[in-house]
Amino acid sequence: MAQPEHMSYEAYLDEVATLLTEIYTMEDEAAIQLVMRAQADDFFTLHDDDPSLCTLDRAQRDVREIFKKYKPKRMRPDRSR
Repeated sequence: MAQPEHMSYEAYLDEVATLLTEIYTMEDEAAIQLVMRAQADDFFTLHDDDPSLCTLDRAQRDVREIFKKYKPKRMRPDRSR
């Protein structure tokens, strides 16, 4: 069985953002903000310490957890009208 191909930490973060746009049809900026929130919350600490975690398979698993944990709250309707 072939070993998964590893990517750099930065490429991994880019891949997670890309998957957010593809799976959850988020705008690029919103996906980047979500990745930044997860990063600020130390979600990716182990990935930075252990590059073997930075694989496409792991990104596909992590993106679902990230969206569930950090997804933007729905905007409330403007009731001022």
